[in-house]
Amino acid sequence: MASQPPELDGFHFIRLLGSGGFSDVFLYEQELPKRSVAVKVLLTDGVDEAARARFVAEANVMARLSAHPYIVTIFHAGVAGDDRPYLVMEYCSGPSLADRLKRERIGVEDALRTGVRLSSAVATAHAAGILHRDIKPANVLTNALGWPALTDFGIASALEELPVHTTTLSELRREPSDTATSGSRSVGLSVPWSPPEMFSDDPDPDVRSDIFSLAATVHTLLAGRTPFEVPGRSNGTLDLMGRIERGMITPLDRTDVPASLTASLRRGMATRREDRYQSAVDFARALQRVELELGLAPTSIDVPNLSVGDARPAPGGSGDEQETRARAVATIRAQPEERPAAPVREAAEAAEPVAQEPAATRVRGVVPVVPQPSVAAARETAVPEHTVLRSRPPAPADDDTAAPPAEDAPVTTPRDPRRRLLTWIGVGAAAVVLLGVAATILANVLAPTAAPRTPAAGTGGDDGGIAVTVVPPPVLVSAVRAPDGASATFAWKTEHPEKGDQYTWVQEGTTNGPSVTTDPKVTVTGLTPGVPVCIDIATVRAGRTSEQLKACTS
Repeated sequence: MASQPPELDGFHFIRLLGSGGFSDVFLYEQELPKRSVAVKVLLTDGVDEAARARFVAEANVMARLSAHPYIVTIFHAGVAGDDRPYLVMEYCSGPSLADRLKRERIGVEDALRTGVRLSSAVATAHAAGILHRDIKPANVLTNALGWPALTDFGIASALEELPVHTTTLSELRREPSDTATSGSRSVGLSVPWSPPEMFSDDPDPDVRSDIFSLAATVHTLLAGRTPFEVPGRSNGTLDLMGRIERGMITPLDRTDVPASLTASLRRGMATRREDRYQSAVDFARALQRVELELGLAPTSIDVPNLSVGDARPAPGGSGDEQETRARAVATIRAQPEERPAAPVREAAEAAEPVAQEPAATRVRGVVPVVPQPSVAAARETAVPEHTVLRSRPPAPADDDTAAPPAEDAPVTTPRDPRRRLLTWIGVGAAAVVLLGVAATILANVLAPTAAPRTPAAGTGGDDGGIAVTVVPPPVLVSAVRAPDGASATFAWKTEHPEKGDQYTWVQEGTTNGPSVTTDPKVTVTGLTPGVPVCIDIATVRAGRTSEQLKACTS
C-alpha cells in the first residue's frame, strides 16, 4: 500500500503515480510556476542513514545531468514536515518503455531511435563520471514530446566511488525475483538486464556494464521480453543469471530486424567486457549505421561538449590542443561504417580524425561533429604505386676525373634514341593515368553538389557505401518584428525546392508542439514587446527532416 502524500508548501496533491520498494511517486500541481510535477517521496519505513545517503546522492546526480533532453529533469529536493525526503521532478506524462511493451509491438525504427537517444543520455552520465547501473525499460519514461527520459539514478555511482557490495549469486539462492536486494549494505540489482560482472562477490562495474544493460534494453524493445528469457522454460533469477554468464541470448523472432542490428546487440551484450563497445557513443554509432542501412534518417547523438574544441585550428598546432568551448551539448552525426580488411578496420577507426563545423551553424549551442573521410577511404583514392613518376639519378660525368661507381651501383650504358622514344611514351602514358586519377578525385569532391542517390532500403551504393538523401535546410530570408512588438514575421527559403515540401517550426521557450506549414513564411503572435523571440525551422521532404534553422528577432 502506498504511503500518504506529504503536505508541501506551494504544491497541490493530485494522485498517486507509482509505488516502489523504497519510495512512492505522486503527481502534484506546482502553484508557481504553475505546472504538473512528479514528487518522489522516500518511504518512512526505509529511512535509515544508508537510504538517506542514496536519496541525496540521487538528487545530486540528477541535478548534474538534468540539462540533457533524454534525462528526467529535477527541479527541487527537500525534507517534508513529516521528516521524509522528497524530490520534485519533471512529470513525464507518457508511459514507461516497460508499460509500452505490455500493450504494443515496438517497430525497428522506433527501437533504433530510442536506443540512440538513450545512448546519448548514458554517454552524458559517463562524461560526468556517473554509472547508472540500473538501465532497464521500467526506468525509461516518455515525456510530453514523446522522447525517452532516463530516470531512477537511485543506485548510480561515481566511477571512482563504487559501493563495496551488491547482491551476489550466493545471496540469490532464496526466492528469485527480477530485482534483488540483500540487507542495508546491498544495492538493488535488475538481473534480466545486468551484465555478468555484477554477479561476482566483488563486482567492479564500469562504463561497459551500462552498455550491456543499454543493449539488453534495446533487445527487450524488439523481442518483447528480456534477452535471456526462454519462452516455455523456467526463467527465474538463477536461470537468467546462468544464461547471462554463458552468453546465451535468446534469438529475436522477427523477420524485420536486420542481421547488422542483431550483431550490434550481441556485441553490446558480450560476456567479456573487452568484446563489447567501449563507450555509449560507439554503441550509438552502430545503431546509426543500421538506420542508414535501412534508409532512415539517422538520429543525432547529443553528448556533453566536455572535450570538443574550437573548429578553427590554432596557429602552429592541432585542434586537440585548444581550450574547450563553454557549450552544453555536441551533436555527433551518423557515419557509415567503412569496410577495410578485418585486421586493419579497428586501426582505421581509431586513427580517424574528427573535425567540427563553426558553432554558429547550430541551434542552442549545439556543435555538430562531422567525421572526416576514413583511412580506408583515403586508401581507395590514393594514386597507384606504379603510376608515380620518380626522378632519374644524375648520370655520371664524362670526364676522367669522375669518381668510379660503387660496386653495387647500376651500370650506365650509352643512350639509344629508340630507348629515349620509349621513355617519352612511358612518361606520356603515366601522365594520362595521373590525369585520369585526378579527374576521378575531382569528381568525387564535386559529387555532393549533384543530386544524391537514394538506394532501396537495405542496399548500398556502387562503392559499397550507403547513399542517403539529404534534405537541404531552410535559409533565413527575413525576420521582422511588428512596430508594437506583439508579433514577428519570419520568411525563409530552401535551396532546390521540390513539390510537396513542408516545413515544421516551433517557438523556443514555449510548451507548444511543432507546427507544420507549406508556406515558407509564418507570423508569431502574442509576443511580449522588448523580449527577443526565436523559432526553429526545418524542411520536411518525403518523410525526412533537414537540419534546423534558428531564426531570431529582438
